[in-house]
Amino acid sequence: MFDQGPDDALAASTREAMWVLLQIAAPPLLALLAVGLLVSVFQALTQIQEASLAFLPKLVATGAVLLLMGPFMAGVLRAYSEGLFDRIIAIGGAG
Repeated sequence: MFDQGPDDALAASTREAMWVLLQIAAPPLLALLAVGLLVSVFQALTQIQEASLAFLPKLVATGAVLLLMGPFMAGVLRAYSEGLFDRIIAIGGAG
């Protein structure tokens, strides 16, 4: 396989960083989207416009998703960091 230059490594690192960002941000955002939609439909049907009704379920859902998906997110960040450090060492030539 061809040796990657600094520009290729930078592009690969950027692409990988965007994928990691998507993997880490998607679960909490999708949970917040679903809970927000359910709460807004409930508020529209019942005409209850309480601010805490919109906030507290989202807070609970975010905490639950982070608790359940935390090990997965940490694993993704760890794998990305290891690959990034290996790539930095390869570019620097100290290895």
